[in-house]
Amino acid sequence: MKLLMSPASPFVRKVRVVLRELDLLDQVEEVTVTTTPLASDPSVVAANPTGKIPALVRDSGPAIYDSRVITRFLNDHGDGSLYPQARIWEVLTLEATADAIMEAAVLMTYEARLRPEAQQSSDWVEAQWGKASRTIAAVNARWMSHLHGPLDIGHIGIACALSYVDLRHHARGWRNGNDALAAWHADFMTRDSMAATAA
Repeated sequence: MKLLMSPASPFVRKVRVVLRELDLLDQVEEVTVTTTPLASDPSVVAANPTGKIPALVRDSGPAIYDSRVITRFLNDHGDGSLYPQARIWEVLTLEATADAIMEAAVLMTYEARLRPEAQQSSDWVEAQWGKASRTIAAVNARWMSHLHGPLDIGHIGIACALSYVDLRHHARGWRNGNDALAAWHADFMTRDSMAATAA
């Protein structure tokens, strides 16, 4: 199988961490592509008509895409325990929460990198940061007991989301007022899977 990817993408990183946590690197080749919303790589479009990454090209069956679909597939493929049935709705909700932080942070990045300066909207950027910062605070307030439990996809998603905020929006200071989450993130970053996938 082949994972079409770009190392800086937080959605891609979530998949790459799962590959390492489930010891599946010998079954999936990571293929770096250069693609943007304004210029999609043809190989990505062939796998995913929206042109978004990550996309997983399988040896049998059609390509699959969207990080949540890929991670769920890999978990089943590798007999993993990242989606425990006993708490599946909490796990899926936390994964969706992580993806929401990623999406807002990525949109902020796109506004600065892909739109001409005269067309950029500071109101749009601040609205996206409002979503991200509000959600980060909610994770700090409501999800710490879950994050200190057994590893699941929610942990991986939150760690990748916060690391992307560090990568692209460090000056925003997401750690301010989120001490418990900041301490958890610092500890989680010592995992081999996170160190190996740092952009």
